Amino acid sequence: MQHVFIKGKAQAPTFLLLHGTGGNEQDLLGLGRELDPDANLLGVRGQELEQGMPRFFKRLGMGVFDLDNLSLRTKELAAFIDEAANEYGFDRDNVIAIGYSNGANIAANLFFEVGKTVKGAILHHAMIPREDVTLSDLTGLNVWIGAGENDPMVPADNTKGLANYLMKHGANVETYWHQHGHQLTMDEVHAAKAWYEKMA
Repeated sequence: MQHVFIKGKAQAPTFLLLHGTGGNEQDLLGLGRELDPDANLLGVRGQELEQGMPRFFKRLGMGVFDLDNLSLRTKELAAFIDEAANEYGFDRDNVIAIGYSNGANIAANLFFEVGKTVKGAILHHAMIPREDVTLSDLTGLNVWIGAGENDPMVPADNTKGLANYLMKHGANVETYWHQHGHQLTMDEVHAAKAWYEKMA
């Protein structure tokens, strides 16, 4: 996978940074640094293209995912984390996924299809990735979800549904709401940082 790795301080967590549609492996580096200046940063580029724009998995329409492709790409991502940990020498058990939109959706699907493959997640504007699988035990997993009350792409009920799915299977979930749409706001970033520092 095309990616960038920036080494942080010893014992610091590794942030798996997953961009939104049309982004790249550099997009969330600044967000990662804002959340924790000491963290390792692993930015990954999605391998699918939609009208020339990188994505992590294919979709059939707005909010309609190609589930076979989603499954394939999710398992590839999980394997890539293992490979990157071996290559760069970071603690595989101290990885936190941070995703926005399409990147947040594939991060969420890690929990739906693979299980507790990362220590926790910060999901900006994620939605339920699929409803045709049975989740494994997620006890001890910490997840923060940022959402906009007026998000035209992710209805509020979908965000609540994602949180409920994860909590039902043992995850600790905190949801932050703002009155804006699908954009990532600084208030949302600051709320995620406060949560992260509380969890650290």
